[in-house]
Amino acid sequence: MNFPLYIAKRYLFSKSSNNAINIMTLIASGGVIIASAALLIVLSVFAGLKDFSLQYSSFVDPDLKVIPATGKSFQWTEEDQASLLKINGISSSSKIIEERIFIKSDNKNVVATLKGVDKNYLNVTRLDSMITKGNWITPGSNEVVSGWGISNNLSFGILNYLQPLSLYVPKVGVGQASTPKGYYNAVYVNNVGLFEINEELNNKYMFADIELAKHLLSYKDNQLNAIELKLNPESDENTIRTQLNSIFNYRFIIKNREELNDALFKMLNTENLAIYLIFTLVIIIALFNVIGAIIMMILDKKKSLNTLFHLGTETKAIKSIFFLQGSLMTIVSGLIGITIGVLVVFLQQTFELVMLTPDLAYPVRLNFFNVILVIITIFAFGIVASKIASQRITPSLIKS
Repeated sequence: MNFPLYIAKRYLFSKSSNNAINIMTLIASGGVIIASAALLIVLSVFAGLKDFSLQYSSFVDPDLKVIPATGKSFQWTEEDQASLLKINGISSSSKIIEERIFIKSDNKNVVATLKGVDKNYLNVTRLDSMITKGNWITPGSNEVVSGWGISNNLSFGILNYLQPLSLYVPKVGVGQASTPKGYYNAVYVNNVGLFEINEELNNKYMFADIELAKHLLSYKDNQLNAIELKLNPESDENTIRTQLNSIFNYRFIIKNREELNDALFKMLNTENLAIYLIFTLVIIIALFNVIGAIIMMILDKKKSLNTLFHLGTETKAIKSIFFLQGSLMTIVSGLIGITIGVLVVFLQQTFELVMLTPDLAYPVRLNFFNVILVIITIFAFGIVASKIASQRITPSLIKS
């Protein structure tokens, strides 16, 4: 057996005659355990929050969204539709018209996004499952479905035929010289349903039939703002992106759900990085205790080290003993902490111990990458700390 490793294990797992050394070792080990467990738990929480955000955006956002590379709208021909249908892996597609509009009810008005959708839209998203009151729109009608936020701001409900909503949008190319009624398009609609997803989406979207949106915006028959796609579960997203770019010669920009919510995910990723750096600092502080414990152990074992030195053990080998002892302490403590972290995350996933609301558990997800990241972080800084502590050993210290 490797001599320094054998001695290091003996020093690590045997009690010192000095009780203060034992206490310092336990404190150092406990600090690494807590820091590594906390880091894994926090990273798992952010992974869960990311999934949680994606889950709720999936009610409105498709797997892939095709938008024009230039301008706000494009012409979508029958040939384009036929080419799209030839791509394997696309389960369903929906034509979209999307524009900011003014919504007026009595003397109140708000700015929102009108999303005109065709009859395939519910095959692409699951918005109908989030309607908490009323029903989905009837194709070809002047019905709309609004978010609860818009409904609350304008004080309207559903199926109020005596008080229809007014939708307004400025006409393109009409100047201020026209009469007020001449520079905007307007339609009257009836709200038949209310959906509830989250505060942002509840205040942002109103859904209508695509023909109503075309009429309001004065769009041509084949003029669209986007095509939304649902992919088969086994489909490869990158392969479908490549096929779309090849067939349509890069006329369009293709975005997935995460790219459609890039601001949200940039924020989550930035916060994730910030938390990782903060907890890495906590780990570094905890490893100062390891350095202190090893130095105290060196001072406590001076007589034994002096004996080993006179028996022919080189200073380099003696340094290796305490370097290995510190490394083993960090590795063992880190693995214990990671095990505790995995157990806490598993218990939260299984038994929902911590709740955000009475009906919603705090989202967590155990990510293999996060486990590896914590292991690498603990081991790397632990090795550096052990190396620093072992350098305290010099021939003069051993001989004194």
